[in-house]
Amino acid sequence: MSNLLRGLNPPQLAAVTLPPQHALILAGAGSGKTRVLTTRLAWLIQTGQVGPHGILAVTFTNKAAREMLTRLSAMLPISTRGMWIGTFHGLCNRMLRAHHRDAGLPQLFQILDSADQLAAVKRLLKGLNVDDEKFPPRDIASFINGQKEAGLRPDAVEAWDEYTRRRVELYREYEAQCQREGVVDFAELLLRSYELLARNEPIRLHYQNRFRHILVDEFQDTNVLQYRWLKLLAAGGACLFCVGDDDQSIYAFRGAEVGNMRDFEREFRVDNVIRLEQNYRSQGNILDAANAIIKHNAARLGKNLWTDAGSGEPIRVYEAFNDIEEARWIVEEIKSLAAEGMARREMALLYRANAQSRVLEHALFSAGLPYRVYGGLRFFERQEVKHALAYLRLIANADDDGAFLRVVNFPARGIGARTIEQLQDAAKAEKVSLHSAARSGGKAAVFAALIDKLKAACEGLTLSETVEQVLEISGLRAHYRTEKEGQDRLANLDELVSAAENFVAEEGNVDAEGEVSGDLAAFLSHASLEAGEHQAGEGDDALQLMTVHSAKGLEFDAVFISGLEEGLFPHENSVREEKGLEEERRLMYVAVTRARKRLYISHAQTRMLHGQTRYNLPSRFFDEIPEGLLKWLTPKLARGHGAASPGLAYGAPRRPAWAEPAPAAVMRRTAEKETGGFRIGQNVAHAKFGQGVIVNAEGSGSDARVQVNFGREGVKWLALSVAKLTPA
Repeated sequence: MSNLLRGLNPPQLAAVTLPPQHALILAGAGSGKTRVLTTRLAWLIQTGQVGPHGILAVTFTNKAAREMLTRLSAMLPISTRGMWIGTFHGLCNRMLRAHHRDAGLPQLFQILDSADQLAAVKRLLKGLNVDDEKFPPRDIASFINGQKEAGLRPDAVEAWDEYTRRRVELYREYEAQCQREGVVDFAELLLRSYELLARNEPIRLHYQNRFRHILVDEFQDTNVLQYRWLKLLAAGGACLFCVGDDDQSIYAFRGAEVGNMRDFEREFRVDNVIRLEQNYRSQGNILDAANAIIKHNAARLGKNLWTDAGSGEPIRVYEAFNDIEEARWIVEEIKSLAAEGMARREMALLYRANAQSRVLEHALFSAGLPYRVYGGLRFFERQEVKHALAYLRLIANADDDGAFLRVVNFPARGIGARTIEQLQDAAKAEKVSLHSAARSGGKAAVFAALIDKLKAACEGLTLSETVEQVLEISGLRAHYRTEKEGQDRLANLDELVSAAENFVAEEGNVDAEGEVSGDLAAFLSHASLEAGEHQAGEGDDALQLMTVHSAKGLEFDAVFISGLEEGLFPHENSVREEKGLEEERRLMYVAVTRARKRLYISHAQTRMLHGQTRYNLPSRFFDEIPEGLLKWLTPKLARGHGAASPGLAYGAPRRPAWAEPAPAAVMRRTAEKETGGFRIGQNVAHAKFGQGVIVNAEGSGSDARVQVNFGREGVKWLALSVAKLTPA
């Protein structure tokens, strides 16, 4: 027993050896929660309080479940085979397999993954002759999953309008199709399992009597139905041991309900709330910054991370003139760290939005630094970008059969596999390209005409204008606008416009006749090279790129958090709502606590994002970190100037000696435009709204007005004859 408990700190020991009662363990980042969970499980078995088959342990990933089983096997001289340790979906699948008849399922029911489910929805819509533009398959699948995760069958869904009523009907038809085919999707696993327990008393009593201890990992990420499933199992007197961190609840968009933690504490009258606050990952300054940021959230259960590893290095802060300079600075710092002996795989570059990665990837590619996009695809490998590039390839060369096949029916235009097969046969017989064969007639002829129309529409246009035309005329933008989760894809398409503009600025302009074919071909080659080269294998020493969401659960020696600007991080979609802003702050807390030794945070005065130049104020998160924890790598920014809201203000652009001049395209976008003595990009102060930056201007004389981004106060148009603006 002493070996089992050796090395635990006092709160960890208290959590592991709690008597049999409900408990909530608030486990801060890097506080050893996996060890506590596993040791608790081993301690219960070794002290004879419960047998291996009397425990139910729920994790959020299969990887976490495997790790728990491996650690448990090393701790106990017993077999872990047959123990109920797994994810919600895995455990529900196991329960339904054992009671398939009672659950109304065939013995060998199949599970649909997300791709299978989408295909099933598409098949349903086609069979019912439903307009998939009005009812996009992804939107319908998302609607169905959302209802199931809320525990609602079609009859229980409230529909106040005709559109929702039709979606409910499709939900009902989808259920019938799945039942007929003997398949279940992921959301159905949990709902069907919950219904089985709720409606079948003998089965419910069996599991309530069997599982005397229920342990739950990442409790802050549970949704409404998962919590109800746990409550049902614990209703027979089992002890719930829930481990989580409300400060790391960042999956509200997936249905996670951080309020489950408070509800659990209240509903189960939890007397034991143990806080694991000693951190074994990060140095003191990093933890102090994280604590300072998260304390601004009101609805917290509360804890304060600390370490005995010392303060460590200060947090390095960099203000760039634009996003290109920011990316170049990051590259130089990565090179310096590598020269000092730090492995690139121990460095992570984090960003709030996927579209930000394009500029960062380009800088890494140009510098020859290997990198891996963790949990996602490189920019030029993303589906929507590859679709757009395929259209561009057909403009450059209509005989490109690979590009033709990729987009001939995307967006959907009724050209099925049989039509394509006949087209390929005709092209082979005539020894011509698919595009040429398609001109003969039929639905494929409409697509061939679309490519000809695109080519004509793009004559004489610049490269970025060509990309814009392709995105609109091809229907790609319209297609992704109809998808419920299409915003990221639209952002990446907008970023492709920025990529084209920056490419022309760096590689040369169109010729005197306005011909863009040469640039287009060069741009397509550039895209292929960036997508295909420097592919790091598992064993390679590669920098890790990822969104902050993807970084949860990971840790690195050095972490770069880029794009810390109002409207980007915190995201503009979140700052208007208290809950949204608190989730953004939890995201920042997660980002900061990924770093072990070094943390870099940066922002840019101007950023080309989604095809537009943005003038942003520094993120409010800078204000929330104590000044003594920061080390400015650029001259310290001006503070306050008597404005109502102090915050950070821009000084003159400061670019290091090694930074090349900003590309002409970017400079052209940020050219000064004088209005009433003020210019776009200028920093100003207002008595009520505080510090801001001018993002637009129009008019003259008494009609002159400017649009100012005041960060957290929003973007406002102000008449210069009325507003008392002063240069900041």
